[in-house]
Amino acid sequence: MIRLLALDIDGTLLDSHGQLPAENIDAIARVIEQGIEVALATGRRYDFARPVFEQLPSPLTLVLSNGAVVKKKDGETLMRRLLPREIAREVLGTVPQHRHEAAVTFDRVGERQIVYQAIDWDHPRHQKFFAANRAYLAESNPLEDCLTEDPVQVMFTGGCREMRELFNELRGGDRYSVALTEYEFRDFSLVDVMQAGCSKGSALADWSRQRGYAPGEVMAVGDNLNDIEMLEFAGTPVVMGNGIPDLHARGWVVTGTNDEAGVAQAVETFILRKAS
Repeated sequence: MIRLLALDIDGTLLDSHGQLPAENIDAIARVIEQGIEVALATGRRYDFARPVFEQLPSPLTLVLSNGAVVKKKDGETLMRRLLPREIAREVLGTVPQHRHEAAVTFDRVGERQIVYQAIDWDHPRHQKFFAANRAYLAESNPLEDCLTEDPVQVMFTGGCREMRELFNELRGGDRYSVALTEYEFRDFSLVDVMQAGCSKGSALADWSRQRGYAPGEVMAVGDNLNDIEMLEFAGTPVVMGNGIPDLHARGWVVTGTNDEAGVAQAVETFILRKAS
């Protein structure tokens, strides 16, 4: 029996236009009515996830920033794993050639949640993100000067090839964790550096233990590289039809694409039909 449903947002819950299909909203509402806990597990921070979770019924658990922060829908923090500021400084010093692509993120209310060394407001790749998050952005030159407290993560954004190379350069150590998210269709990737051991999967495992859920009682749906640990933990892992080849190659069940409301299809198959 499924007791916890964990859903990625981008590429999974949202369609390719960034919209939330009505079928997915309805499926989640029906799951919650059955007393099953629903968690959104995303690389987004709280305020950037807000336009999505505000369209969904309560209660919801939010696994944010690739597992670094867990909150309730009202913003109450339930779990938090911050990156020590000295390690954040070390990371920035290790890859100075990527300084213009770096940001430091904080678990704050209001301003200065995301700090860049300099913001190019007209950047063709980031302009839309900057406009949507203007109230939360700030500059600090040098970037290390913003590290007056432990951040959530150091984040790098850029083209897929460049970010894959950065991911390979940073991964493999035991002082921090590195997550990679790729969107090849628009040549855009994110590399998130977080506290050692931090991932969507570890956060979901920790939260499940607190709530008394066994892995076999957890279902997870995702589409990208940063979902792998979460899918590995879940007793019922489901990959979106639009998921990256790395996930399809693992032999997990595949549902419809995000433009086919694949989340609703998976929920119907593994939860709602079995409950009827």
